[in-house]
Amino acid sequence: MATVKVDNNNFASEVLQSAEPVVVDFWAEWCGPCKMIAPALEEISNELSGKVKVVKLNIDDNPELAAQFGVRSIPTLAIFKSGQVADIKVGAAPKTALSAWINGAA
Repeated sequence: MATVKVDNNNFASEVLQSAEPVVVDFWAEWCGPCKMIAPALEEISNELSGKVKVVKLNIDDNPELAAQFGVRSIPTLAIFKSGQVADIKVGAAPKTALSAWINGAA
């Protein structure tokens, strides 16, 4: 399953009410490291389809959600389980590290 874009309108339904764990990628168009990890997150999303959902939240378009979850630098990845933040990772990392973190936390 490809990554899904979320915003103020669908964050609750796609993330907080999701039956499966959700990885939220807090990113922005101008963020180089965000663009570097995007292909890896797409691959991970496809590999873990049905087990973990990966969504992207543009912080420039949704600053209140970024503030609500204490996002101060990007990329920030947060894993939500049962509507709660289970773990947070700040900064870019190779696909192997991202995959291991997601599998370990989800």
